[in-house]
Amino acid sequence: MNETQPAQEPAQEETPSEEKKNNIESFGSTAIKSKAGNLYCLSIIGQIEGHSVLPPQTKTTKYEHLIPLIVSVEEDPDIQGMLIILNTVGGDVEAGLAIAELISGMNKPTVSLVLGGGHSIGVPLAVSANYSFIAPSASMTLHPIRMNGTIINAVQTFDYLAKMQERVEHFIVSHCGIDKTELDRFMMNTNQLANDVGTVIYGPAAVQCRLIDEIGSLSDALTKLYSLIDARKKNNDTQQ
Repeated sequence: MNETQPAQEPAQEETPSEEKKNNIESFGSTAIKSKAGNLYCLSIIGQIEGHSVLPPQTKTTKYEHLIPLIVSVEEDPDIQGMLIILNTVGGDVEAGLAIAELISGMNKPTVSLVLGGGHSIGVPLAVSANYSFIAPSASMTLHPIRMNGTIINAVQTFDYLAKMQERVEHFIVSHCGIDKTELDRFMMNTNQLANDVGTVIYGPAAVQCRLIDEIGSLSDALTKLYSLIDARKKNNDTQQ
């Protein structure tokens, strides 16, 4: 006699609130819907993790997570703009540049807000948005490219570091108002950091040297992003 198999319950789909909660817990990001426009909030925190896995006790942002997220935001018709929240010590140079290039290449409006710190490779990430804000108490560290581990003492190594440095500087200068001469002066300063070459600049100074567009808070960043979304809508309506 065949036993009756118990009917399998259909898999339950996640509700929008559950999906939002999972995104916040997994990626520190979430979609925001309002009357002014639909946004995606992307957080870049801790250390930017590249091809090498960092220790589990280190707070990291994994570039293999952010890249598909940014692509999905660009392709999602329901999302009209992206807010990038930064509090990072820096990290892998090429991974950081990859994320920055993706953000700068988006058609949708983007606004960045530096809270706490936007250090090292966090600088290109901050300036990659259409408009950038920094909190008055936040800081940014500008310094030359460094390498960890064994370094071969050869001309080729120096050339590689020089070219990598040039890539970073070119991206920063082409995405904000700072002059290359002033950027070099900040990076090569030997009087401020005890164990390194470079400069730490705070909110007002970052705006004064035109590295960041404006001093502001969350409400300022959201207001600017909504205005960029509105301007894009009007431009699209005019072209149609």
